[in-house]
Amino acid sequence: MPSFKAANSYSRAVGYFTSTSLALYARGIDAFAKRGGSMRLVASPHLNDEDVADIERGYDVREVMERATIRTLEIEERESVLDGLGVLGRLIAEDRLDIKLAFVVKEGHVGIYHEKIGVFRDEFGDLVAFTGSSNETYGGLQANFESIDVYRGWEAGDGARALDIEADFQKLWADKTPNLSVIRFPDVARERLVRLATDRKPSPIPGTDDALIPVVEPSNRQARLTVPSWLEPRDYQREAVEAWLRNRGQGLFKMATGTGKTKTAMLAATQLGNALRQQEQPLVVLVLAPLQHLVDQWIAEVEDFGIRPIAVYESSERWLPLVEEQLSEARLGQRPVVALVATYASFAGARFQSLLSRVTQPLMVIADEAHNLGSAAYRPLLPGNATYRLALSATPERWFDDEGTDALIDYFDKIVFELDMSAAIEMGALTRYLYYPRLVELDSNESELYADLTAQIGARIAAGEDLATSDPNSPLGFLLLQRSKVLGHAAGKLAALEADMASHRESGYQLVYCGEGRRPVAPGESEGPVQLREVMHLVGNDLRLAAHSYVSDTPRPERKHLLKRFDTGVDLQVLVAMRCLDEGVDIPDARVGYLLASSSNPRQFIQRRGRLLRRAPGKERAIIYDYLAVPPGDVPINFSVERSLLVRELQRANEFGKLSENYEETLEVLRPLKERYQLMDM
Repeated sequence: MPSFKAANSYSRAVGYFTSTSLALYARGIDAFAKRGGSMRLVASPHLNDEDVADIERGYDVREVMERATIRTLEIEERESVLDGLGVLGRLIAEDRLDIKLAFVVKEGHVGIYHEKIGVFRDEFGDLVAFTGSSNETYGGLQANFESIDVYRGWEAGDGARALDIEADFQKLWADKTPNLSVIRFPDVARERLVRLATDRKPSPIPGTDDALIPVVEPSNRQARLTVPSWLEPRDYQREAVEAWLRNRGQGLFKMATGTGKTKTAMLAATQLGNALRQQEQPLVVLVLAPLQHLVDQWIAEVEDFGIRPIAVYESSERWLPLVEEQLSEARLGQRPVVALVATYASFAGARFQSLLSRVTQPLMVIADEAHNLGSAAYRPLLPGNATYRLALSATPERWFDDEGTDALIDYFDKIVFELDMSAAIEMGALTRYLYYPRLVELDSNESELYADLTAQIGARIAAGEDLATSDPNSPLGFLLLQRSKVLGHAAGKLAALEADMASHRESGYQLVYCGEGRRPVAPGESEGPVQLREVMHLVGNDLRLAAHSYVSDTPRPERKHLLKRFDTGVDLQVLVAMRCLDEGVDIPDARVGYLLASSSNPRQFIQRRGRLLRRAPGKERAIIYDYLAVPPGDVPINFSVERSLLVRELQRANEFGKLSENYEETLEVLRPLKERYQLMDM
């Protein structure tokens, strides 16, 4: 039997990593190291609900782990624990201690790594392995009944088991254990421990200390909505909130994109929450957003106001227990505010609808991009038990859907506050801009297809169909969409785009909006090219600009990474998108926009302009290039039909131009087209 006078290696998996648990190990590790030994330690990071949610939403794992580890180290103030951490820092600096972090990742969900195993080897190679340990919590050390199994490598009955445990640890350390993710200890946390070793004088660790005194964890159950200290509400935001409150806590905010609708809504919720709190009533706040990345943005906004909301999307197994628990606490008077942020899809699900129908506490619904909720699929699901209702949209009117618009306004009562883009620019809430329309002629093939579609549209109008009220899903609506695609995908736009982008070759913060799908072709011809791919080749290969696509298929974690790179203005100069940058994405640094897609939908072009007009440090003005495709003057087209269709194109150009700083220049560019179609009165 070996003497084990000096073990030269010790590998240990310890479960939770906390400052207290590491400080408790410090005495043993230090004594072990003084005999010439070294140690490898694997621990589970102490993740809170926010950390887990961020990992499951696809945020960078290393950033979350670094945040959690630093938080664990920085909250500790007890001298005895800091002394122990200082010892660990010295051992790390001397390369006698190495730490890694492990956590469970299975089917997209994060769990705790709580295994406890250990392996010793001495200078002769003899082995001892064990599994289990006492629970190193206050309650565990004081009152639990625990056991440890020890296996001696030199004993016939123990040797195989000891080797198995050692092999398991080697796989764990190499990050080869199924359903586990093992990462190195964050450099920032490592540096903090080493700095503690330098700052604190070496002192013997006492036999007893206060490390076992339980720490009272602060509870957030009494958290309430509060305006963050750094936020100074604008006058128009105060006016909007007052108008909503005067209307019994119901109404719509019709505010230009980029003017702070989200924060205005949170100011309203805070006012309401404070009023109900004085009456000893809780408030349930339900925010509805169309897409998951908007839910993530809303969560950050709500957190700024002092509440950690529950994200309601994907599997109900993740959010349903939390929602039911918090609603129960609200009923018992233990939680003044419950905040939920849901995608439209999860809101419409049977489980959430059932839960929502049982809410008896004061309920406030905040509907972001509320125009979407006017659809036939969503409007019957809006909760009738919501006493307080607030809709947010730059364009609450639904395009070609008066019934949906009326239903939406009926539910939220009326527009209680309106801030149009002109007023927002004038008061400095949005930045000023230059607008450059570019007239691009269709080529011969495009002109022929365009003329054919226009003739078919004319025939349907002659048969009594109404252009102004046509259903987008009707035969006339299909023809209009195809004609719009011919204009949006006009090949000549690429040359015009190249010329404009060449003048911004050294600039960042550029957005390109492409037409959806492929370029339309005549029946029987091979399918046309995808405009987004053509633009990516032009921008990346021909102009040599750092560019990346940003489309609906781009995974959420990658979207966040792309926006972070775009914010630098250097690492990623250009984002090339289709529709997924239309609603809600916060990119205030965007300064130059190229609109290739041809759309007469006012919501789409208003939102795209709003993306570019958000204020940002160092941003004096934005620049917008708008590419308008037109048929050559000699193409035989029904004049009256073409004129009525062109009105919709020119309405967009006029809307952009009249608020720009170079409106006179815009008028000169559009004058020939207006003269040709007798539209000088526009």
